[in-house]
Amino acid sequence: MTTRRGFLVVLGAGPLAVWRSSLAEAQPKAARVGFLYFASRQSALETGRYQAFVQGMRELGYVEGTNLVIETRFADGSTERIPTLAAELARSNVAVIVATGTVVTRVLQYATPGIPVVTTVTNDPIGDGFAASMARPGGNITGLTLSAADLGPKLVELLKATVTRITRIAVLVTPENQSHPPQLKRIMSAAQGIGIHVVLAEAGTLPDIEREFAMIARERVHAVIVLADGFFVQEARTVADQALKHRLPAVSNNQGFAETGGLMRYGANLVDNFRRAATYVDKILRGAKPGDLPFEQPTRYSLVINLKTAKALGLTVPPAVLRQAEEVIQ
Repeated sequence: MTTRRGFLVVLGAGPLAVWRSSLAEAQPKAARVGFLYFASRQSALETGRYQAFVQGMRELGYVEGTNLVIETRFADGSTERIPTLAAELARSNVAVIVATGTVVTRVLQYATPGIPVVTTVTNDPIGDGFAASMARPGGNITGLTLSAADLGPKLVELLKATVTRITRIAVLVTPENQSHPPQLKRIMSAAQGIGIHVVLAEAGTLPDIEREFAMIARERVHAVIVLADGFFVQEARTVADQALKHRLPAVSNNQGFAETGGLMRYGANLVDNFRRAATYVDKILRGAKPGDLPFEQPTRYSLVINLKTAKALGLTVPPAVLRQAEEVIQ
């Protein structure tokens, strides 16, 4: 015999159990996203790049701790660490990995072929072998490029317009960055066309920077171009300090270079690239294939000039160059 109390309990338990089950099914599964950064955690935070990516995800409805888990890995500027970190991310069952720079993207291309990769900074996706075409990459990699144009000649032009009687410039590269040789070739062509000799300098470690700047000084170079690379972003202040120590005007397309003491920076807004990377991650999480998502190129470039550095170098920046600047640091 079923009592009225027992009947009500049984009657109530059925709908309650169904409601709880439905609620559990309705809870969204947290998206697992990898974030592999070439430089240090501190560098990612100081440049605002990591925060920009998180903000981009938040704008699309993804909130850490609610429906988003970000597995972060930082190589601290060590190329040797990247394969190990890539393997860790693969084992953590991430659905997509956000990559920073050509070196990181290249490792992921082979280490995680089954995982979609969104690169935030790459110079030439086709030339680097990441994409069959800009419109349809075709593989497991897509994302954003550093430039839609060759910026090397522009950096030469800025130095020529700023430094009087310039006849020798150095170009600082990293040995591992495979996008640097073609950029160097185009810089040499532009420089030699206006009578400027180019000296090559290579640095992949902190001691290398000091050694190469000493060499540059001995070569009686008048100015330095620092090519874009994650290592030079992490060590931007060291590079700028060495340039100032040897009284060398230095220009780079690394974002933040002028802010850390370099003379000039010309290039795209790479912090915005990290925010925009979230749109690619969102599309992939919703089922899009990276090979079908076109690479995005910058639509504008900006010049930042550090007049405090110019004064320390005893250099007067011509009005024609100042007029091109979006920002002037006093």
